[in-house]
Amino acid sequence: MEKFYLEIPSLERKEEALDYLKEHIDYKSDINGTEGINRIKDGFTYEDWLDEVTKAPDEEWAKSIGRVPATTYFTIRESDNKIIGMVNFRHSLNERLRKIGGHIGYGIRPTERRKGYAKIQLYLALIEAQKLGLDKVMVDCDNTNIGSEKTILALGGELEGEVYDELKDRTIRNYWINVDESIEKYKSEYGKYISNDSKFDVS
Repeated sequence: MEKFYLEIPSLERKEEALDYLKEHIDYKSDINGTEGINRIKDGFTYEDWLDEVTKAPDEEWAKSIGRVPATTYFTIRESDNKIIGMVNFRHSLNERLRKIGGHIGYGIRPTERRKGYAKIQLYLALIEAQKLGLDKVMVDCDNTNIGSEKTILALGGELEGEVYDELKDRTIRNYWINVDESIEKYKSEYGKYISNDSKFDVS
């Protein structure tokens, strides 16, 4: 059985992260949950990006650039030590995120999709929310993104409503997930896929 865990980005993962980005470019796929790693193709360096995501959890630094504290993770498959996805977890919501964005942004690399990994990854993100003491988290998706919607619903997401994103000309569905309830309810289903490296009691 495959096991997964979230890992803070590091310089040691540089080539793997660049390969992750390249795969999205090769597949002409949107890339989500990365805190802007796609800027690398426009001249931004991995080291620049790493510096930003390292500072991002700090409340004062985030506030200085008009953001909320956030932590970005690589989702690692334990068996081959491969980055199969990424998660960007916002510790709180500002006015913009309350409408569009929510607490959690995530994505799976194109060649690893349709394997159920997104649900496991979202479960891992909920564990991080629990560590921060959050009772509920907001997760959104395009109203045309059936796969993402199924992932959110599979972890107990409850639809709050829809908002129109004028910037990207799309309609967004906002869902709320009760953190403790979801972790407990789906523990038998997803907890078995969580690596011990996640420091989470899945017994």
